[in-house]
Amino acid sequence: MPAGRPSEYTFEIAEVICALIAQGKTILHICALDNMPSHTTLCNWLRKHPEFVARYARARQEQAEYFADEMIVIADTELDPQVARVRIDARKWHASKSAPKKYGDRIVQEHTGTDGGPIKTESEVTLRPSITREEWEKRYAMATAAGTAISGT
Repeated sequence: MPAGRPSEYTFEIAEVICALIAQGKTILHICALDNMPSHTTLCNWLRKHPEFVARYARARQEQAEYFADEMIVIADTELDPQVARVRIDARKWHASKSAPKKYGDRIVQEHTGTDGGPIKTESEVTLRPSITREEWEKRYAMATAAGTAISGT
């Protein structure tokens, strides 16, 4: 086997990559390791191998779980609160994007009426008495002669 980075997809390398992702490693970290493909090669594998995509997606969900657990450890052990906040915020953001249904912000909009009841809608309809065309022309002529505006009735 030639030395250097692997470029040919193998099940074994894909499994190692997914295991490292599930353990909280980033793609940049993994691709920097010896005997791992470059970032470009990894992206190509994701485009070309559907079975890898499925395992990769599962590994990302497991990574979100790992980050959720890791946040508690950071909060309990990090001495500098500012450092803890930055580390936790980065993991919260990543978990919310990797597993949005579980860790994403949930936005709920509720529309209710008075005292939490249903929304009450009301309409007002004004019926105008019908007039004939002749009656309208007569009113229009009188208004025009008087120099006033006339409404539609």
